[in-house]
Amino acid sequence: LIAAATMGKNKRKKRSKKAADKPSAAKSDAPAKPQAKKSSGSLADKLRARLAGGRFRSLNEALYTNSGGENFRRFQAEPELAEAYHRGFREQARGWPRNPLDDVIAQLQALPSRAVVADMGCGDARLAAELGKRHDVRSFDLVATAPGVIACNIERTPLKNGECDVVVFCLALMGPSLWRFVGEAFRVLKPGGLLKVVEVRSRFEDASIDEFVAGCRSAGFDLVKPYDASNRMFVAFDFQKSSRRPSKTDPAFAFRACVYKK
Repeated sequence: LIAAATMGKNKRKKRSKKAADKPSAAKSDAPAKPQAKKSSGSLADKLRARLAGGRFRSLNEALYTNSGGENFRRFQAEPELAEAYHRGFREQARGWPRNPLDDVIAQLQALPSRAVVADMGCGDARLAAELGKRHDVRSFDLVATAPGVIACNIERTPLKNGECDVVVFCLALMGPSLWRFVGEAFRVLKPGGLLKVVEVRSRFEDASIDEFVAGCRSAGFDLVKPYDASNRMFVAFDFQKSSRRPSKTDPAFAFRACVYKK
C-alpha cells in the first residue's frame, strides 16, 4: 500500500511537472505588436485636398459672377489659377454619374468628317484630343493649358464670320456675359450651323428651361429637337442658327450663379 501510494504520488508529480513545462495558452512570449500609428501623410493629403477644394470653389464662384472680360484679365495676370481650377474641376467630375462631354463627343463623332468645331471654354481640350483626327476642332479658353488652345475672352474669338459648322458650350456659359457668348456663336456659325449647349440643371432654379430656349430664339437660334434632361445633373440642348437677325436687346433670362455658402 505504501509503495502504491508512493507510485501514485510520483505520477502526480510528473503530471504536474509536464503541465508546468507546457506554455500557457493565455500568455505568449511573443513581443506585442506595436499599434499602427495614423499616417501623417494621409492627414496632410486630406488637408491639401480641402484647401484645393476651397480654392476651386472660390475660382468657380468668380467665374460665375464676373464678366468674360474680367475673368480673362484676371487669369491672364495669374495663369496658375487655370491649372488650379481645372484640377478641381477634374476632381469634381469624378463624382458625376455621367460626364456630359462624353455625350457631346459621341454625337460629334456621328457628323460628316472635317466639320469645323469651336469648343468654347475648352478646359484641358479633351474634345480636340478625341476628335482632332476626324474634325477640325478649335479650342478656346481663358488660358492655354493644353496644346492648341487659344487664350481669349470668348465674347470675341479670332474666328471669322460664318467659319464654323458647330459651336460647343459644355458647362461654359458662365457669368453675366451669357448672351455675348451666344452672340459670338451666332457670328462664327455658318447658316444652319449647330450650337450645342450643356448646363447644370440647378442653374435653372431661378428661371425655367423654356425661358432659356426663348432667349436663344431671340438670339437667332431654333431648338432642333427636344432638350435632353436624362442626366440627373445636366440639361443638353441642340440649337440651329436661323436666318433671323438676333434681337439687339439681350434676353431677360439669366442663369442662377454658382455661389457657395460662406
